Amino acid sequence: MNTGPILKLVSIMLATSGLLAFPPAQGADNDKGRPGWRTVVNQNDVMPGAPAGQTFNSFNQPSVNARGIVTFRARSRGGSPGGHPLHGIFARDMGRGAPAFLLADTLTPVPDPNNAGTDFNEFPAFPRIAMRSANIASRGNHPPVWVYADTRAGTAGIYARLSARGDNGDLVTGAAKLGAVPGFEFLAVPGYLDPLPFDVFPGAPAITDDGVIAFKGNYTDSTARTGVFFRPLDAAAEGGAAPVMPIADSGTPLPDPGRCAPGTRFGSTAPPSAVTGSLVFVGLDNEEQPSCGGLYRAPLAANPALRTLVSLETSVPGSEGQTFNRLGEALSYDGRFVTFWGAWGDATHSLQLDCPREGNKERIAYCLAAFGDGYEVEIPANQGIFLLDIRRGLLSRIADTDSDFSSFLYWNFSGRVPGGGGEDDGEFARWRVSSFAAVSGSGGAARVVFKAHSDNGNSGGLDGLYLVRHPGRVPMQMLLQAGMPGSLLDAEAPAGATVTEIGLERDGYRGNWLAISAKMAVEGEDEDGMAGIYVIHP
Repeated sequence: MNTGPILKLVSIMLATSGLLAFPPAQGADNDKGRPGWRTVVNQNDVMPGAPAGQTFNSFNQPSVNARGIVTFRARSRGGSPGGHPLHGIFARDMGRGAPAFLLADTLTPVPDPNNAGTDFNEFPAFPRIAMRSANIASRGNHPPVWVYADTRAGTAGIYARLSARGDNGDLVTGAAKLGAVPGFEFLAVPGYLDPLPFDVFPGAPAITDDGVIAFKGNYTDSTARTGVFFRPLDAAAEGGAAPVMPIADSGTPLPDPGRCAPGTRFGSTAPPSAVTGSLVFVGLDNEEQPSCGGLYRAPLAANPALRTLVSLETSVPGSEGQTFNRLGEALSYDGRFVTFWGAWGDATHSLQLDCPREGNKERIAYCLAAFGDGYEVEIPANQGIFLLDIRRGLLSRIADTDSDFSSFLYWNFSGRVPGGGGEDDGEFARWRVSSFAAVSGSGGAARVVFKAHSDNGNSGGLDGLYLVRHPGRVPMQMLLQAGMPGSLLDAEAPAGATVTEIGLERDGYRGNWLAISAKMAVEGEDEDGMAGIYVIHP
């Protein structure tokens, strides 16, 4: 029996002389003529459509397409006079230098189906944009949108703007918790005789150039279930009449069970990444303690044959006799190349996680009540960022903890607080871990940008953003690192401000455009800082 994909394994030679050997990108045009960082928006900018002149205050990681259109989630402080904070999804075409524009905020009506006059109240995940078109998709939360027979239904969904350039077109509904409502059976979980609604849509949905959304959906029949689904959209009301279609769910056998028994079914799935015609996702038998599963590719067709790209039986490049035992969920995919996080071996080391001190007050209180002064986790000692060339069957190690980096994992406490509402993703609050890497392929070559942590002789270590272009042939480059001057990113950063936080997402590097979020602060000053969304051509 085939227990995994046939791959050529390559270990990329990493720099061994320390992080300072990586040449940093410059904040202004440097002597090689390479453009520096440009500001998309920052905290000094008024939010498009803000009725009381509210300015941006905080940002999540952006997505960008190959034409330089950037989309992002952002929030404001209160405006004046009498303005309330706004949360919304925005975009800006940096390729044309056009102003930022609003897609939806907490004053925007939810698109049809909506007979209750309901507005959005939160956007709980970062938005994503198609690779080459300006199609944008985002999750949205809201009070019930549909009233029928003394029943109120529909409190969350996936919404999309289908647009040739991004600055036109109305929002349409892509998926919603309305599958059990008469007339909206096309929004139901596929495969059930009696229409069954989705419970939640965890993570961020993907969208393709031809207007297909791909997403993770959780639902309940006699037990809790999960799966990966897609739906073609058009600009008509309700996003058209096409039904939700299945890729794989809790009833689907793993195609290569490996160490698990034949017929073992998916116990967990992750939000997919998609391009026109296909998607990739990670599926496992058990999310917490996986024994089998892997990274799969499938055509955007109902109940497709799944192709195993990397499994828990796959050998780790450069580590003889070792196979992967963990695979990261956040896959960056351009149709040919996939970049992902993976771990191997039994060695671990301890890390103490501290509850957040900023953000949702209910969630902070819940975390402190549950975990007190700290929560200790074990993280893999052997981990790295990998690149797969699907066309050539070539798996490469891009970076690892054997060289200059101590970890590629980042933890946050998020989710729904019991009795709370608002900005969660529908799943209960818990500690979650992710890695951050993005791939951009052009002319048969791949470039990977990733976020990593390095002790580098500094107490507490430093987070940085690194670029590998032409893996194995061009030295790794440090693009940005915590502690660098804020003026490198933003000419409006206060004097003395340094970079404190860097945000990257899987769709943050497309074509020649890299988009990030970042925060800057002046040491010892609580209020004197800057945050924004920034782009560069690395």
